[in-house]
Amino acid sequence: MTDRPRGKFYEELEIGDEFTTPARTITESDIVMYAALTGDCNPVHTDEEFCREHNIYGKRIGHGLLGLAYLDGLIFRLGLFDGTGLASLSWKWDFKGPIFIGDTLHGVTKITMKRETKKPGRAIINEHVTLVNQRGETIGEGDHLNMIRMRLAE
Repeated sequence: MTDRPRGKFYEELEIGDEFTTPARTITESDIVMYAALTGDCNPVHTDEEFCREHNIYGKRIGHGLLGLAYLDGLIFRLGLFDGTGLASLSWKWDFKGPIFIGDTLHGVTKITMKRETKKPGRAIINEHVTLVNQRGETIGEGDHLNMIRMRLAE
């Protein structure tokens, strides 16, 4: 007998459902490792002296895509689509503010659209997602289109 997936099926989600993720503090190591992994070694992320003179914030900032990547991981930690998520179809994202070393970020995801597909057992949902720091400032927000399982496919 197969265990039931931990995540929610299409039928278990309603438009307006909202979920808040756990939080994560951004460290210098996070920024250094992201720069190494992606090759994005822009001095606004990697050079403190450059930033003192040339960055509008006067200090290094985290990569915007690092914040989006962490948001995706924080949403995963909710378990919403664990075993029921089939595919991430698109992200539409607006960068709203900087990420600083020491910021503690969390996410909020809200179901804003859902529809069945022509293929049995598959459905599409849209999550409006927001990344927020410890001061309540929105760092980024956008929409994430997901394909998920329907209960009929069990």
